[in-house]
Amino acid sequence: MESLAAQARPAAVLWLAGFLQAARLHRVVFFCASSRALSIRIAQCFLLNGLIFLGSLLTLKSVVIPTLLWILPEQCNQMGGQHLCDHKAAIAIYSFLRSGLVEIFYVFWFYPLYVFSFILSTLWYNDIAKHALDVVKRKSLDSTRALNAHNITEPEDQPEGFDRVALGIGEQVYSILLLTIFFVEVSVIGYVPYFGKAMNFLLLSLMYAYYCFEYKWNFFAVSLNKRLEFFESNWAFFAGFGAPCVLPIFFFSPLTSYGLMAILYPLFVLTAAGTQAEQVIDELKPAHEGKLQRIPVFFVAKRLTIIYLRNTQRLPSMSCVQRHTKSELCLYFGDELELEEAAGMIGINIMVEPQHYWVDTAQAAFRSQDQH
Repeated sequence: MESLAAQARPAAVLWLAGFLQAARLHRVVFFCASSRALSIRIAQCFLLNGLIFLGSLLTLKSVVIPTLLWILPEQCNQMGGQHLCDHKAAIAIYSFLRSGLVEIFYVFWFYPLYVFSFILSTLWYNDIAKHALDVVKRKSLDSTRALNAHNITEPEDQPEGFDRVALGIGEQVYSILLLTIFFVEVSVIGYVPYFGKAMNFLLLSLMYAYYCFEYKWNFFAVSLNKRLEFFESNWAFFAGFGAPCVLPIFFFSPLTSYGLMAILYPLFVLTAAGTQAEQVIDELKPAHEGKLQRIPVFFVAKRLTIIYLRNTQRLPSMSCVQRHTKSELCLYFGDELELEEAAGMIGINIMVEPQHYWVDTAQAAFRSQDQH
């Protein structure tokens, strides 16, 4: 209990700090004033997700459904003639027609619009983040200042050229798998009785906060392992940052909450672009004394991702790409001990860097796992 009480204060301080950083929506005005292209994308998001999507939903509920209820009433006393009340089948037919017409509206308008909005908005979010981070760089809030506090920089001896591209591709694939599994995990937890909703809110807040900051980390080429380590070490800050973004989920219907979040999400991407999280957290150390313990938020997702990669790659938990030479460059995400054991089995060299393990097969024939 004492340990839990000791964690409560730093967690509360960092959660509040993250929430306040997310609430600094005046940064949106600054970014929009600094970039015309960004302003256009924000306006397009509001037009598509606000005016068209939410407007269509409002039209359905306030105009279409009441009109159908007037034409096809659901109660006997609302029908034109008493003789219709004597036939119970009439009410059932009216109800069936009403439901069918509403479903047609959903199938031929809302669901296609939802898919179209999701795809187009995803592309626009990338543009919004890129334009915002261009502004950050142009305003001298460069990567050095933004990332120095926790030494979140790339190692100087990182591979260049094709190898660097290959690393980026490998990390993106791993990241997509990791976040997809984490999303499924969050969704399942929401159905757990009693505490499921609270855990669902916390994990959704963390997930959306990660999404918001991921654009910035990608832009500044922060390695995946370093961003995960920093995120899990300061989970309370990111839980607070993501909380405002996920609130609509718990107060509105799924379609309404999607429309609201599609409008709000790019705004929080912009606040994340202007947030120097490392500096904010360091400035709060006197208040929380740096006692917040790291929580392995992605532990289950990592393990399941590694299991998947182990079953689909030639080395356990390893993603390999062919280099221009006869060697291969493999990015390994598992434990160092497991890697050394696997490397010894097939006779290859490894280069260990902080948070990364590189496998160079230039001096050994690379045999598939089924040959062992």
